[in-house]
Amino acid sequence: MKKFSILLGIIALIALNSCAQRVIVNREVESKNDGKMLLGTQRLDQFRKEPYKTWFDEEYNRYQIDQTSLTELRKEKLNSYSLVVFVGSWCEDSHREFPRLIKILETLKYNTDKMQIIAVNRKKESPAGEEGLYNITRVPTIIVKKYGKEIGRITEMPETGFLEKDLLNILKKDNTSLFK
Repeated sequence: MKKFSILLGIIALIALNSCAQRVIVNREVESKNDGKMLLGTQRLDQFRKEPYKTWFDEEYNRYQIDQTSLTELRKEKLNSYSLVVFVGSWCEDSHREFPRLIKILETLKYNTDKMQIIAVNRKKESPAGEEGLYNITRVPTIIVKKYGKEIGRITEMPETGFLEKDLLNILKKDNTSLFK
C-alpha cells in the first residue's frame, strides 16, 4: 500500500508539473526601439490587428501569386505537410514574405491549424526557446515538415524569388526521394 501511495504521489506531481507549463499565445511586448512587438507563439489573426495589419495587408494585397506554381503545389499536396514559421514583427523581410506566404496558403485552402507561427525578438529569440530547436539565425524562416520531420526550409527570402516556387521545389524533392 505504501508503494502504491508513493507511485500515486509521483504521478500527481508529474501531472501538476505538465499542467503548469502553459503556452502564452499572442504575446505582445513594448520595445524601446521597435514599439509594439510580437513575441512567441502567435495566431494568424494577430497579424490582422494594428499595428501589424498595415504592413501585412499592404503586402498581402499587392502580391501576385504565380498561378503555374500554385497549380503544381496543389498536385504535390501541400496540405499534407505542416509548417513552422519564424517571423520578426520588426523585420522588413518578414513584412514582405509572411503576408505572401499567407496569401499562398489561403488561396490553396491550406489548413492553417497545421502551421505554427513563432515571433522572435531582434536577437532571434522566443520565450520558449524554439529557435534553438530549429537553429534559427535569420527571419523569416519557413520550415516544411512531414510526419514531424523537417524536409526543407526557406530562410529570409526565396531562392527563386517566389515563395510558391521554393515551396514547390521542397515538395518535389521530398516526393521524388520517396521513390528512390
